[in-house]
Amino acid sequence: MRVAVPTRNNELDNHFGHCESYTLFTINEDKEIELVETLPSPKGCGCKSNIIPILKEKGVTVMLAGNMGDGALFNLRRNGITTYRGCSGNATEVVKMYLKDAIVDSGLSCVNHGEEEVHECGHHQ
Repeated sequence: MRVAVPTRNNELDNHFGHCESYTLFTINEDKEIELVETLPSPKGCGCKSNIIPILKEKGVTVMLAGNMGDGALFNLRRNGITTYRGCSGNATEVVKMYLKDAIVDSGLSCVNHGEEEVHECGHHQ
């Protein structure tokens, strides 16, 4: 299994589309972290980038994130990536919590108003 976490300075970045990088964790059959890789985030807003197909291509099946818009959530799910929103803290510790079944999706998304994406979290103008 591969788990992706949007990160900035080894901490889970609060917004999926604006992270510095994605940290990819390869999990073995014993539910232990076997390998950690870093995938740089594309330039600009990740909400509209091609990062989701790249994550799928790299075998990611789980995304542990802070906030994201409904568009990103839809595209992750459409690509077979189960997404948990509302996460925060050290990326490795968040993954360890997930592996202990201690992570639940918050059910909250940033808001999209019409064609122009405007998130209440203040990342889009």
